[in-house]
Amino acid sequence: MTIKPDTIRLASIDNDSGFVTVLAKRVESAGWQYRRLGSAVPPQELVAMKLNAIVIDLTALGEEAWAYLERVCGMLPDLGVVVCTGPSSVAQRVRGLRLGADDWVTKPCHPEEVLARVEAVVRRRRRSTARTETGPVVAGELEVRGDQFQAFVSGDSLELTRREFELLELLVEHRGQVLEREAIYQRVWGYAMAHGDRSVDVFVRKLRQKLEKRSPGWGYIHTHFGVGYRFDPEPDEGVAPLTQDVPAQARTAEPEPTSSPVVHETFTTP
Repeated sequence: MTIKPDTIRLASIDNDSGFVTVLAKRVESAGWQYRRLGSAVPPQELVAMKLNAIVIDLTALGEEAWAYLERVCGMLPDLGVVVCTGPSSVAQRVRGLRLGADDWVTKPCHPEEVLARVEAVVRRRRRSTARTETGPVVAGELEVRGDQFQAFVSGDSLELTRREFELLELLVEHRGQVLEREAIYQRVWGYAMAHGDRSVDVFVRKLRQKLEKRSPGWGYIHTHFGVGYRFDPEPDEGVAPLTQDVPAQARTAEPEPTSSPVVHETFTTP
């Protein structure tokens, strides 16, 4: 399954005409809505535009840059803010992020990277909004609490990291569906997966280890080799004896087992 992002309304404040031209073309190709702003637009006007995100080049705002950034982030908490500006110091980047910017990209950069970061910011905000609107999700013995960024079994936390939780949340959201590795990476990490990158497999393995520790009687995440993963809680139950899958002539040579063996799924390793 390939996951397609929803339409995004994006604006930018940037006086680099060359960069903005390329950015606008990329945005159009992505099917987003885009507005180029020539100056620092009052926050009230940004609200009227119903934007999902804004890209700001601080050098285009001059001396009022920091004050404007703080004002926009403070007055519009639901607006994704990505700073895309020239070379800066660590102190400047930290200041911008602490004022409320969601991400910081240093020029020169490729517009495609900027769009990927914008998409990641908007996606996180939409998930956050969805978490507040929906209650806990129960699957098998597992309880997923989006409002706490955590999952529990019988009240005990799985102690998931933020990345592990986002991965689990995505899989649970698409329960019963096979998600491709590339699609998972794009949604959770926020940009395209590089060839040979095994991050998804590594984090799935970590998730499985924590799930098996707290809920050993259930299988939650299933591998589809060469494709990706599927979340579908299944209790570990006994199945028909293995002899049913063995040719008749081979079965006659083996003694009948005194009890039915229990077979557990062995495809849980990426």
